Amino acid sequence: MAETIQQTIERAGLIPVLRARSAVQAHAVVKAMIAGGVNVVEVTMTVPGAVELLKELHREYAGDLLLGAGTVTLADEAEATVEAGAQFVVSPSFHPEVVAKTRALGKVSIPGALTPTEAITAWRGGADYVKIFPCSAVGGASYLKALLAPFPELQLIPTGGVTLQTAESFLRAGAKALGVGSDLVNLAAIDEGRPETITEMARAYLEVLARVRQQ
Repeated sequence: MAETIQQTIERAGLIPVLRARSAVQAHAVVKAMIAGGVNVVEVTMTVPGAVELLKELHREYAGDLLLGAGTVTLADEAEATVEAGAQFVVSPSFHPEVVAKTRALGKVSIPGALTPTEAITAWRGGADYVKIFPCSAVGGASYLKALLAPFPELQLIPTGGVTLQTAESFLRAGAKALGVGSDLVNLAAIDEGRPETITEMARAYLEVLARVRQQ
């Protein structure tokens, strides 16, 4: 039986957030991450030609890479990215029409929230996961744990301030997966011709995940 999108996200445990400045840079980052064993990526709408990039990655890595779209705030953006190959749609904030469109298309919806009110509103509004953003700005792992105390049903993905040093604490606090930015998606490493830096960091993150799961 094929894995669901949610099962893939939770097994991977990481959602690298790709905010590349060009398609060439983006392709290089994805290649380096896949070499390190990470097979999920969120392409943000802030990347020039984001929809076209999703199509290219979908063609190149069909079946080997779980693609998502990020910074999606409009329903028609959600539709365009899903048509391009996105399997999950992420927003920095909660937009009911984006959640509704994503769910209608049979894909996974991950709206953003920060406060308890926002988090439960997004969850009851149909979110599959709630992205807690910017998580580190309000206490990081301890904040995540505090949110789950009154709302244990929430499926949370912290984003913002997730690093190799904080990853374990976020997982132990109850994160279902981690939204990881520049700590893993190191654009400077690509520009300087050091893609192996990303590959090594991808492996290091997977080692942390494996260690936490074994315990």
